[in-house]
Amino acid sequence: MKTGRTIVELAQELLAQQETKRDFHAHTKNLTMVPSGEFQLETSSGVEVMPATSYAHAQMASKLNIPKNYYDRMMAHSPQLLSENVNHWLGDRDETALVRTLRGQMRAFLSNRYRIVDNHDILAMVIPELSEMGSGIEIVSCQVTEEKMYLKVINKNLEAAISVGDPVQAGFILSNGEIGNASVSVEPFIYRLVCTNGMILKDKRQRKNHAGRANENADLYASDTLQAIDDAFKLKIRDLVRSAISTTTFQEAVADMQGAKSNLITGSAVKAVEVTAKAIGLNDDESKLVLNHLIRAGDLSQFGMLNAVTRTAEDTESYDRATEIERLGSSVLYLPATTWREVATATN
Repeated sequence: MKTGRTIVELAQELLAQQETKRDFHAHTKNLTMVPSGEFQLETSSGVEVMPATSYAHAQMASKLNIPKNYYDRMMAHSPQLLSENVNHWLGDRDETALVRTLRGQMRAFLSNRYRIVDNHDILAMVIPELSEMGSGIEIVSCQVTEEKMYLKVINKNLEAAISVGDPVQAGFILSNGEIGNASVSVEPFIYRLVCTNGMILKDKRQRKNHAGRANENADLYASDTLQAIDDAFKLKIRDLVRSAISTTTFQEAVADMQGAKSNLITGSAVKAVEVTAKAIGLNDDESKLVLNHLIRAGDLSQFGMLNAVTRTAEDTESYDRATEIERLGSSVLYLPATTWREVATATN
């Protein structure tokens, strides 16, 4: 499993971020791009000048219906043309947008409907809930990246064995995106103690979208009503956390992993990894790592393959991608029977 920050380090970073965040509900006519790639936003207190992240540029391209490849090409080779295109279509939209900044940088260009649920607020709500869940609850990994916050939690009291000497524990991963890239999400998580691999059961996800009604951001409601709406949203997230560790889901996953041990690879290990990588979406470098871990572990089965995939997450520099690879472990476990036969019997 990919390790990240300690919970104390995560809390400190989120607190530091809170102090430098600024959000603007701004009319698109008041936002302009200059050839340097920076944006200028006219506000009641003056002009804010801000560089933009690559993700914010991608959102801008999408919102303005400018093909991303063309947007990038103009940015690299004709920045004046890009600014003229962006400014024309911003002025043509005639609407209010949400511009999110962090440490002076524009990190998101969003609809005015977007409900702001910050990582700091989520963490402040979740930590007391974890305490109330009793002993045995442990945060085994957490991180905040440019894209998301992650919290991986296990319950040491909910344990089973895949085979003798190979125990796993139940848990969940909570993630949240602040820039329009993700819902607040809770997914079951299986933690293998022998190698500390983690597998996310991606098809068992529960989530709450950030989107709200447009008039929630308008003057129709009083401030205490808007606060009540936000509080209700956060209570729904609390309920997701309370129901995150399901005994039934855990037991079903354990049974499926036990069954996967008997699904043997009878062909070439190299070709088996190639077919698997294509089926679940691994790149060439990741595929080579999976093959190395599969051969070193010596478990030429479907269970061995999923563990080789989840072990590869530890070698992946990006925490975001590592977490996605942990999800891909469950893709291996639940490959269609016809696809697994192709994996198992593949030859050079």
